[in-house]
Amino acid sequence: MDLAVTASIVMFTGVLVLLVLGAPIAIAVGISSFAAMTCILPYQGALTTSAQRMFVGLDSFALLAIPFFILAGNIMNNGGIAIRLINFSKIISGFFPAPLAQTNVVSNMLFGSISGSGVASCAAVGGIMTPIQKQEGYDPKFTTAVNIASAPTGMLIPPSNALIVYATVAGSVSVSALFMGGYVPGILWGLGVMIVAAITGRKLGYVSKHRMTLKECIDVSIKAIPSLSLIVVVIGGILGGIFTATEASAIAVVYAMILGFSYRQLKVLDLPKIFLNTAKMTSIVIFMIGASSIMSWVMSFTQIPSLIADGLLVLTDNPILILLIINVVLLFIGTFMDPTPAVLIFTPIFLPICMSLGMHPVQFGILMVFNLSLGTITPPVGPILFTGCKVSGITIDSIVKPLLPFFLVIFMILMLVTYLPAISMALPTAFGLIM
Repeated sequence: MDLAVTASIVMFTGVLVLLVLGAPIAIAVGISSFAAMTCILPYQGALTTSAQRMFVGLDSFALLAIPFFILAGNIMNNGGIAIRLINFSKIISGFFPAPLAQTNVVSNMLFGSISGSGVASCAAVGGIMTPIQKQEGYDPKFTTAVNIASAPTGMLIPPSNALIVYATVAGSVSVSALFMGGYVPGILWGLGVMIVAAITGRKLGYVSKHRMTLKECIDVSIKAIPSLSLIVVVIGGILGGIFTATEASAIAVVYAMILGFSYRQLKVLDLPKIFLNTAKMTSIVIFMIGASSIMSWVMSFTQIPSLIADGLLVLTDNPILILLIINVVLLFIGTFMDPTPAVLIFTPIFLPICMSLGMHPVQFGILMVFNLSLGTITPPVGPILFTGCKVSGITIDSIVKPLLPFFLVIFMILMLVTYLPAISMALPTAFGLIM
C-alpha cells in the first residue's frame, strides 16, 4: 500500500506541476502516469505496460466515430448548412422577446446537434448572428452571452463526442442509450437560456421588427429540410438498428459532403484544409485517450477510486450530499480542464461511487458531460467562452456579469438532471436501449 500511495502522490503532483509549467494536458498526464508506474513496476516493465495500455485504450471500434463526427462538423462549417439552420430557427423563435437572440439559441441547438461541437457551433452561428444583432441595435454583451451560454447544448444533444469518449471509459455502456439520454437535458439547457434571454430582452425592449410570412416560412423550411434530415438519418438509423453510432458517423460525413457540394458552398480545393484540421483535432483527442489509459491503470492498481469513495463516505453517507460534492468537484475541474480529458480521468473515480448509490451509468454520463460542458463557458480556460468573445470582439472580463443569470439557470437544470433520473433515463428506456 505504501507503494500505491507513493505512486498516487507522484502522479497527481506531476500532473499539477506540468500543467502549471504550461505542458499540454496529454503530455502532463502521460509523463506523470508513467513516472507513477515506475514506483510500482521495474522501469522496463513500466515502459512495456505503458505502451500496452495506450494501445489497449485506443483499441475501440466506438472511437472511430470521433474523427468522422469531427470531419462532418468541419464540412458543415464550410458547407453553407449554418445559414439554412439559422433561417429555419427564425420560424421557431420569431414570436418570443429578443427574437434574434432566441434564433441564436435555437440555431446553436440545431447546429450543435448536427456537428457535435460546441466550439464549432459558437463560431459558425455567432459569426453570422452577431453582425445581424448589432445592426438591429442589440447590446453586444447580451448577444455574446446568449451565444456562449447556448453553444454547449451541442455537447449533449447527439451526436456527442464527449459521450462517445465516456462510453469507451465506462465499459459496457451503450452509445445509443447515451445519445438518447442527452436529448432532454440538452433541450432543457437551451430552453433555460431562451427564458433568460426572453426576460432580459423584454427589459431591454428588443422586439421583432419583421414577422415572416407564411410563404417565407414554407420556403425557408423547404431549404432547411436537407440539413435537418441529417439528424433523422443519423439518430433514426441508430435507433432502427440499421447501423451503429460509428457507422452513422461515416454516413454523416458523406451526407454533409453531398449537401456542401449541392449548396455550392463546398469546393474540392477546400477538402485538403478540412482534412488537415480534422486530423489535428482528432490527434489531440486520441493522444489524450491513450495517455489517460496509463493513468486509468495506475488508479486501478492503487485503488484510488475506492480510497476516494471511502473518504466521501467518511464525510457523509447521505446520497444527496455525496452527489452534490461530486457536482461541485466536477464543476471546479471543468473550469480549467477540457471535457475530454476530464471524462477520461474522472470517470473511473466517480462512476463506481455513483453506481454504489444506485445511479445508472447512463445518467452519470449525462451528469458528467453536462457538468463539464458548463466548464467550457467559464473562465479561466473555457474554450467556448474564448471563442464567443473572439467572434464578437468582446473582452472576457466584460462578459462575465451578463453570463451570471444564464449560469444560475443552467446550474438549476444540472440539479434536476442529478436528482431526477427520468430526465436522462426516460428516452433510453422508452426506446428499449436500457432494460
